[in-house]
Amino acid sequence: MKRIVFLLEERSMKTLLDGLLPRLLPDINFLCIPHEGKQDLEKSIPRKLRAWKEPGVRFVIVRDNDGGDCFALKQRLIELCHTSGCQNALVRIACQELEAWYFGEPDAMARAFGNARLQEISHKSRYRDPDSIRQPSREIVRLIPEFQKISGARKMAACLSRDGNRSCSFQIMMEGIERIFREEDEVKHG
Repeated sequence: MKRIVFLLEERSMKTLLDGLLPRLLPDINFLCIPHEGKQDLEKSIPRKLRAWKEPGVRFVIVRDNDGGDCFALKQRLIELCHTSGCQNALVRIACQELEAWYFGEPDAMARAFGNARLQEISHKSRYRDPDSIRQPSREIVRLIPEFQKISGARKMAACLSRDGNRSCSFQIMMEGIERIFREEDEVKHG
């Protein structure tokens, strides 16, 4: 495998991964392709998977859940990949939104936004399970009024850690990427 191609729902996820992955997996070869929301991503998946001719590429599809049924959504995206002839695409769902991953690591939020009081949110019950926060993008704006999706993703990419994050969907995403990365490394080094 030469490269991992991420098909993403939005630009903020691209910004996060572009900053985070080289820091956590320095040898990874990847390309992030953002879309203009869920519908654009889902319409694009069959076209891109059928048309992509580069050998050895592995696709990773990443989409927010936004309060939906995670399992049904993941199954629908897997079906889109299969009907496009791609049997080994990895589908990952950010529960509920990308910003939940930020709540998974309050210390990183405090460093990224220069606000020590954000470290304290881990003691509040509403933030203990970051994937269950109903609208994390709204909640983060409540705590950080100046928050912007793209600049916030850039700041968080510099601060998030692999092992310190309590978001289950973040951990599952990273495990999947690392598994693909290890498979690539094993092929190279036999």
